Amino acid sequence: MRRIFAGAAAWPSSLALPPYVSSHPTDWPALVARYNQINRYGLANGMVLTVPAPGQAEYRMTIGEAHLSSPGTAHGGVLAGLLDAVLGAAALTQAFTAGDLVSTIEFKINYLRPVLLGDALRAVAQVEHMGKSIVVVSGTIYRADAASPEQAVARGLGTFNRYPASKRQL
Repeated sequence: MRRIFAGAAAWPSSLALPPYVSSHPTDWPALVARYNQINRYGLANGMVLTVPAPGQAEYRMTIGEAHLSSPGTAHGGVLAGLLDAVLGAAALTQAFTAGDLVSTIEFKINYLRPVLLGDALRAVAQVEHMGKSIVVVSGTIYRADAASPEQAVARGLGTFNRYPASKRQL
């Protein structure tokens, strides 16, 4: 079995995970639940993360008044932030299985459709390539409309630097 991290020092002490998590490092629900509590960017934007498996991630959020750039229309930066978050989460969950962290090197987005006030969004991402130092991740943001099938509103690709968690003071 591959470990999610090399040891307790690789996970920030500020996360205050339950003691059993360090002996059962594949307890994704506990890790994700704690991350959702401490991720200030996600909290400020109403984003909720789920991790189906290492190398995959999903965020959900609803467009509110604070996300608008003009009456009724979301700012493109909101979508860029959501996509960067889901791409990074997918990269991190895969890198973390080897005790590594990631940081964004570059990121590209294609806006496909406008996003409006009240739209419920679902962003999904998956690792496409995991090298020794580079991770490439693709993702899509969908508008979830109960009256019709999901529509892709944006797509993107991110490249991440992979590095040992021991190189960062956490």
